[in-house]
Amino acid sequence: MGLDGFSDIAGILRQLAISALPVLIAITFHEVSHGLIAYRLGDSTAKMMGRLTLNPIAHIDLFGTIIMPLMLLALTDGKLVFGYAKPVPINPMNFRNPKQGMAISAAGGPLTNLLLSVVSILALKFIVLPATLLFPGDVTEKALVPLGLMFKTSVIVNVVLAVFNLIPVPPLDGGRILVGLLPQRQAVILSKIEPYGFLIILVLIATGMANYFMIPLVHLFMAILGMF
Repeated sequence: MGLDGFSDIAGILRQLAISALPVLIAITFHEVSHGLIAYRLGDSTAKMMGRLTLNPIAHIDLFGTIIMPLMLLALTDGKLVFGYAKPVPINPMNFRNPKQGMAISAAGGPLTNLLLSVVSILALKFIVLPATLLFPGDVTEKALVPLGLMFKTSVIVNVVLAVFNLIPVPPLDGGRILVGLLPQRQAVILSKIEPYGFLIILVLIATGMANYFMIPLVHLFMAILGMF
């Protein structure tokens, strides 16, 4: 292996170290928010199954949390890294209004990711950047620069994860939100595609059709976040 090969591997490992924590935090908070909102609305399923915890081990999915982020890391040269966790179990029959309760609990995930993006920007702006003026250069280079890159990665990861989950196809959050908003007849029709939802999503991603939904929304959220 030549020097370029070692350089590529080192770059991937460096990007993995920067991306791993933001991805874990993003997907863990996303799932916990679903369960926490469901619990507040009367469904204790997630609590009873030990999923109302910020311990990422409880939420790790072999493919979505480990394999897919690594594949994206390698295939995109570290430009795009995100994943997903095991869905938090929710029983809508425990809600006073199952249709509405499911939509509200579904919306909690993307909203939490957008909030994490805001927090990451504020931490970068008011903690990391001012700290670079207070500490010597070696501290900035070894600690503050990597920390700043992690916060920047957190912004992107959380926005992409929020937008991906807003694709209006159940079982993604966007699909469940749409089911909650539609009249009963149309909601029932849309909910029937849930068993085939992930296959539909894979087709949308493979054909590039998902980009027509995701890219404008990512740009919109990033423009809004730019105000912070």
